[in-house]
Amino acid sequence: MEHRHSTNPSTGQDRQTRIESALRFCEQSRRLILSHFSPAGIRAESKGDGSPVTIADRGAEELLRRLIAAEFPDDGVLGEEFGETAGRSGFRWVLDPIDGTRAFMHGVPLFGTLIGIELHGEPVGGVCDLPALGERVFALAGGGAWLQREGTPPARTSVSGVVDPAQATCCYTTPTTFKPRNAMSVFDQLARTFGETRGWSDCYGYVLVATGRADAMIDAVMHRWDVAALIPIIREAGGEMTGWDGERTGAMRDAIAGNPAMHAALYRVCQTGQSGRRIDG
Repeated sequence: MEHRHSTNPSTGQDRQTRIESALRFCEQSRRLILSHFSPAGIRAESKGDGSPVTIADRGAEELLRRLIAAEFPDDGVLGEEFGETAGRSGFRWVLDPIDGTRAFMHGVPLFGTLIGIELHGEPVGGVCDLPALGERVFALAGGGAWLQREGTPPARTSVSGVVDPAQATCCYTTPTTFKPRNAMSVFDQLARTFGETRGWSDCYGYVLVATGRADAMIDAVMHRWDVAALIPIIREAGGEMTGWDGERTGAMRDAIAGNPAMHAALYRVCQTGQSGRRIDG
C-alpha cells in the first residue's frame, strides 16, 4: 500500500517521519547504486560544467524522487541531476544521489548518497549513506547524530576532542578546486597549520569528522545538494560547519567543518590564506 503523509510541518513528528522515510529510501537507492558499482569502474559522461555523471547517479535520483513523491506529494525536491520540483508543505528534500562520482566511476568505495531535509529553507535533517562501505550517518535537529553500520543498530556519534591543530587531521577533496578561485594559498596554509592533511574526500571526509575519525574538513567548491544533509549531521555531532566566510545556511558555496576548535582553526586558515598573510600553528 502506498504511504502518503500530509501533516502540519511545524511539528517535530513530521521531521521524524521524514528522516525515518529517508533511511528507508536509502536502502533502495543503495541496492540500485551497488548494482552498477564495480572495482573495474564504470563509464561516465561529462555534464555541461565538466563534472562526471553516470547511469547510477541519474537512476538513483529518479528512484528517490519517485519514493518521495509517493509518500510526501506536497514536499519540494531539489536534486543535482534533475533540478527543482516546487512543493507547498514547507519541506524540501535536497538530493545528491552519488556524492563522489569520480570515486564511484573509478571503483573506489568512498562515495555516498546525500539526502537533506529542509524546512522553510533551513536544513533540519540529513542522511549520508555510504553504500560500498555499509555505513551511514544521520541526524535530525535536536536529536543528535547517529552512526549505523550494516547489521548493527544505530549508535550516537560525535566529533573528536582534539584542540591543537598540530595534532589534528584535516581532510580535503582535491587541491584542483582551490586553483580557479586563486585560493592555493589557503591550501598551502593547511599543511602549515594541521599535523596531517589527507585527501579523504567528498562526503566521506565529513562522515569521518562527524564520527571523530578525522578532525576537520575543507572544500573550496560546494553546492546546496553537497551541504544540506551534512550541516545537521556535523552540528548534531557537536561540531560546526559553515562557509569559509562563516555562512551558516545551505547557501554556502564552500565549506569548513570540524569540532569547534578545529572549525575555528580552519576559519583562520581561510581568512589568513586569502589575505596572503602567513600563520603558524
